[in-house]
Amino acid sequence: MRSFRDRLRHAISFEILGLLIITPIAALTMDEDLAHIGVVTAGSATLAMVWTYIYNWGFDHALERLTGTTQKTPLARVVNAVLFELGLLLVLMPFIAWWMQVTLWEALLLDLAFALFYMGYALAFNWAYDRLFPLPEWQEAR
Repeated sequence: MRSFRDRLRHAISFEILGLLIITPIAALTMDEDLAHIGVVTAGSATLAMVWTYIYNWGFDHALERLTGTTQKTPLARVVNAVLFELGLLLVLMPFIAWWMQVTLWEALLLDLAFALFYMGYALAFNWAYDRLFPLPEWQEAR
């Protein structure tokens, strides 16, 4: 199972890279000021980092209990990404509505657009992260 330091490295690198990709895209797509949309993306990233740690810790414990290992199959990676984003939608929607001064419905639509991006991004990032930083227990399982 991943250590606290490893989970922290994962969360920070995930959010920084994600912000570098999504902030300019969102500003251009929404015709919003980069700084204004940057507050949404940075605030969302901060909330997401907390959610990332809590969610992945729980997911790994559940996966280990169910399968005996934390090594993720392709299906487990898809399930992980989808459930993560659904939970994050609920966490971020009120913040987005407040900052963007839009209805909860509009915030949900915006949040869904971010979620679609981040689901694909999370799948790719986590797969790459696991290849760059494999756990010793995964070598023993082969």
